Amino acid sequence: MKFFLDTANLAQIERIVRLGLVDGVTTNPSIIAKEGRPFKELIQEICKIVKGPVSAEVVGLTVDEMLKEAYEIASWAENVVIKLPMTENGLEATHRLSQEGIKTNVTLIFTAVQGLMAAKAGATYISPFVGRLDDIGANGMDLIRNLKSMLHNYNFSTEIIVASVRSIQHVEQAAIAGADIATIPGALLPSLWKHPLTDKGIEQFLIDWVNVPA
Repeated sequence: MKFFLDTANLAQIERIVRLGLVDGVTTNPSIIAKEGRPFKELIQEICKIVKGPVSAEVVGLTVDEMLKEAYEIASWAENVVIKLPMTENGLEATHRLSQEGIKTNVTLIFTAVQGLMAAKAGATYISPFVGRLDDIGANGMDLIRNLKSMLHNYNFSTEIIVASVRSIQHVEQAAIAGADIATIPGALLPSLWKHPLTDKGIEQFLIDWVNVPA
């Protein structure tokens, strides 16, 4: 499973990159806004730090607006991926970009059939939101399992990015379900390698080490 960081915070990205755990980065307009930096400047800096795909989202609503933004964003770095919404216009823009060899990530997917439509349109990645489904009483991981089966049945090359990840359990369940990628908030990812028993074990080792003869 690949790990993407769902953040535009450079300090968080650099910290996890040093561990060799970052395969890519995803952003959205809300994440970009938190950093208080120009969009282009921030994406270009991230693309220098991270060798893998970096998703940058368009904000236009019409096909022409999406394509105009997409061509501009795609020129910023070789590893930029254009993130588009799961709408009729988003699907058309995805299809047109895919025909030109521009990688895309269709976001805000909440049903398996939405994921199927995005894959058929030529999306490189699809981003189902498990946490937001859980929020309304649905089981977000059911969507991941269904999408995995559906894409496998018809040999789509589209990769599943499990998004709206809220917990360690989401990451574990996504891996068990065979998702290609989990995109994890920068603040959440450190909890994946931490455990109180690990800390307790290290503490006890250090206490016992004091008694080892010099």
